[in-house]
Amino acid sequence: MTDRKPPEVGTPAGMRVLNQRAVLDRLRRLGAATRPQIAKDTGLSKPTVGQALVDLERHGLVRPIGRTTAGPGRSAVVYEPNPLAGYVLGVDIGRERIRAAVADLGGSVVARVDERNRSRSASSLVRTVTELASRTVADAGIALSDVVVKVIGSPGVIDQRSRVVRHAPNLPGWESAGVLDGLESSLGPAVVVENDANLAALGEHVYGAARDVRVFVCVTVGTGVGMGICVDGVLFRGAHGAAGEVGFLPFGKSASDVQRGQFEEAAAAESVVAHARELGLAARTALEVFSLARSGDVQALEVVRVEAERLAFLVAAVAAVIDPSLVVLGGGVGSNVDLLLPPMEASLRTMTPLAPRVVAGSLGDGAVLSGAIAMGLEAARELVFEVTL
Repeated sequence: MTDRKPPEVGTPAGMRVLNQRAVLDRLRRLGAATRPQIAKDTGLSKPTVGQALVDLERHGLVRPIGRTTAGPGRSAVVYEPNPLAGYVLGVDIGRERIRAAVADLGGSVVARVDERNRSRSASSLVRTVTELASRTVADAGIALSDVVVKVIGSPGVIDQRSRVVRHAPNLPGWESAGVLDGLESSLGPAVVVENDANLAALGEHVYGAARDVRVFVCVTVGTGVGMGICVDGVLFRGAHGAAGEVGFLPFGKSASDVQRGQFEEAAAAESVVAHARELGLAARTALEVFSLARSGDVQALEVVRVEAERLAFLVAAVAAVIDPSLVVLGGGVGSNVDLLLPPMEASLRTMTPLAPRVVAGSLGDGAVLSGAIAMGLEAARELVFEVTL
C-alpha cells in the first residue's frame, strides 16, 4: 500500500507513532472514551494522550462525538475511532448465489447485494464478481478506491504459491490458471481470497454461535461439504491450506468402494434430493425435502434420518482428530438443525464417546460474508494506520 519507511523505534517520531497506536487500539478495544479515561487505561500521560488524539483526529482516524455531562468538574471531549476512515468489501461466491457487502471500519454494513450466479466459466465469474463489487460499492456511496481490503470467499483450496484455486468442482473453470490474478487485476490491490468454510467459521466466532469458544469447527453442508477449524480465534488451514476439506473423507462399505470426494457425494444437497426421489418424493431441492419433513412426511423424515447419520459420522471423525468443544452446522442443508440434531445425537451415542455439542450457526446465509468482513476489518484497520500516519 505504501513504500514509506516507518519511524524507527526509540526516536521521537517512533515514540509518537507508538503512542498513537496505543490510543487508537484502546478506543477500538474498549469503545469511546475521554482523554483522562484513555490515559488511565493506557498508562500514558494526559498530555501524551492529548497530542496523540490531535494527530489521529487530523488524519481522520478518530473523531469527537460529544462531551461528558455526568459528574463534577468540567466536561471532557469523548472520542471514538472514525468508522469512515476506510471500508472493507466481502464477497461470497457460491454455485447458486453470489453475495457482496461493504462495511465501514466500525464494522457496520452499509450496503449488501445478492444475486444468482449464472457464470459458467472462470472469466465470466471474475467479471460477475467485479460488477457485483462495483454495484455494492456504489450503493454504499463510496468509490472502490475507498475500500482498503477486499476479502473473497470461495469453495476449494486457495493455493497462493501456484496462484490457483484447487478442488472447486462446483464452479466451472474456477480451478484454471489466472483466477486469483484475474480477481486482483479487476478489483485492485489488497485482495484476499479465502476458503468459504473458513470464513463461515470466522464469522460464527466473531459474530455468531461460537463467540468465546476456544476450539470449534464450522461444518457447512449445501452444494458441497466443507469445514472451517478455529483454535483460539485463529483459523487452522493445515500445511497446504486443505485442513477442513472433509468432503474428501472416505465413505464406503469397503476399501474398494471408496472414491475421491465420496463423503461430499453422500451428504451434500444433491444426495438429499436423490435419496428423496428414490423413496418416491417429487422434491426438486433439499429445501423442499426438509419442508416436507417438517410437515410430517414419512419418506422425507427418513431422508433426514439418513442425512443425520452421515453427518454424525463426520462429527465422530472430526471429534476423534480435533476434539472440538463445539460443532457449528451451517449451509442450506446443515442449517436444518431442528430436524437433524435428534437423529444425529442418537447416532453419535452409538459411534463415539467423544461427541461434542452441536448447534446451528446463527448467521444463516450471511456467515461467509460476516467472516469476510471480520477478516477484512482486522487487516484494514492496521493498513489504514500504517498508510495514514
